[in-house]
Amino acid sequence: MRRAGTLSVAAAAAAATRAAYRQLRRRPPVEARLWSRTNYAGHGVELYGGLAAAAGAVTAMAAARGVSVRTRIAAVGAALAAGACGAYDDQKGSADERGFATHLRALRERRLTSGGVKLLGIGAAGLAAGALLKARPLDQVLAGVVIAGTAHAVNLMDVAPGRAAKALITAGVPGLLRRGPGSVLASAPIGAAAAVLRDDLSERTMLGDAGAHALGAALGAGVALAEGRAALMLHAAVVVVLAAAGDRMAIGERVWNAPGVRRVDSWGRVPHPYG
Repeated sequence: MRRAGTLSVAAAAAAATRAAYRQLRRRPPVEARLWSRTNYAGHGVELYGGLAAAAGAVTAMAAARGVSVRTRIAAVGAALAAGACGAYDDQKGSADERGFATHLRALRERRLTSGGVKLLGIGAAGLAAGALLKARPLDQVLAGVVIAGTAHAVNLMDVAPGRAAKALITAGVPGLLRRGPGSVLASAPIGAAAAVLRDDLSERTMLGDAGAHALGAALGAGVALAEGRAALMLHAAVVVVLAAAGDRMAIGERVWNAPGVRRVDSWGRVPHPYG
């Protein structure tokens, strides 16, 4: 697969995302108020950017050349399922029930929270996609963990303007230097995230659970397809550690406030303090 093909998929994802974003802002699905949120600084933002990015990435992956039908079904299916579960949480989620441990505890109590829907739904979708992308059982399971875990990791970072999009682009760009269908798949969520980054940084929109989970699952599918077993094991371990540490926000903020990281993280953002 030539690099030009990878770039064309990224460009297609970006164009589809911008078109979907304009349409969603012009004609909101259901009621506009359902897609409005208050961000970390108390400003009102909408979630159309995430819905548009999910749609753009899925469209580009579905139309990508040089990728088998089986692979496209796996990646598109994982992204759609992750986005749908995320959208459900965007609408039904409760601020009082956040964090991996909370949802696991609820499942043990035979209660299904919106986060539990994400945990089960995205996990199942990741494993199904892994079964299509890989041939050996262990590799299929590892691929499923990478896909679902990457979706969760991107969502964990969607707590400040542009952070999740920047992190996804930074993590995905090195893989674009490779050749093959894995890099083609990975280019779609990167192009989609780049297309809404400016609006995200300007606090006009945010990815929300729908966008973050969909883009993360799409990127995870590209990674899973491209990597061998050793790299899959490493990526799976990383996303599991991130999930386990996700509830410890104090640790996360220390990382984001580190000197070099803070400069990159705050680049392009409206200059006002957190809170």
